[in-house]
Amino acid sequence: MTQPAPTFSVSDSAASRIASVVAKKQATATSAQAAPVALRVSVEAGGCNGFQYLFTLTAPDDIATDDVRIEKNGALVVVDPTSLDLLAGAELEFADKLMGAHFSITNPNAASSCGCGTSFSLA
Repeated sequence: MTQPAPTFSVSDSAASRIASVVAKKQATATSAQAAPVALRVSVEAGGCNGFQYLFTLTAPDDIATDDVRIEKNGALVVVDPTSLDLLAGAELEFADKLMGAHFSITNPNAASSCGCGTSFSLA
């Protein structure tokens, strides 16, 4: 079964940061723990606006067969199909600013979002 083309994109800055974090975690992983190979982006109910973005490092055994895989510049991002529906047309970005470094999502489906940028509502 072929997967649908990903409608969620990853910026160059996000791909670079993911590759760096995953490489560092792999270098320090012990034989008892599986080293992460990807960043999982998901959307769950909650947050101050109804939905919230979650970012977690994911080991190979935690990648489901129906997850959409987005590979860019040596980085792998996985998204489950349900979350992908809420992320259609969105882009994962990474910013390193004076107030801190963080991943964020520019989501055209979001009608509003909170100040921290991790929670959103739909129109």
